[in-house]
Amino acid sequence: MKKKYVVLDQDKKDWIDFTKKTKNVSVKEIDLIKINSEEKKIRKLDLHGQTLSEANDMVKKFIIESFENGNKKILIITGKGSRSKSHDNPYVSKKMSILKYSVPEFIKNDEILKDKILKISKADEKHGGEGAIYIFFKNKKL
Repeated sequence: MKKKYVVLDQDKKDWIDFTKKTKNVSVKEIDLIKINSEEKKIRKLDLHGQTLSEANDMVKKFIIESFENGNKKILIITGKGSRSKSHDNPYVSKKMSILKYSVPEFIKNDEILKDKILKISKADEKHGGEGAIYIFFKNKKL
């Protein structure tokens, strides 16, 4: 004999509350199409030729704008630094003056930006590999 499940009053209340908010529920197939089409269109920012100061300003603006627009992932192309003028200057750190290293550090140390970012990772080879980073955003609070 099969045991009958008893629905609790709290469960009934939760279900009724949920069904009153169905305007927030969308058709699964439409959501998947939208997500897949957006995945192929990653917003990109190319920093080639920018100074460190210019790059940091551009990155901050780009990240805030992308987060506010609801993007989940963006691509920032820093370049590999192979043509950086810092290689000729013994008084400048070769590592930290190259955008490849300094841009992620800038992002991690900026309070406004780090509250929006879930993860920073190296980009796939097709998007720039060592010379680019992906930024994944946290869910935007409504």
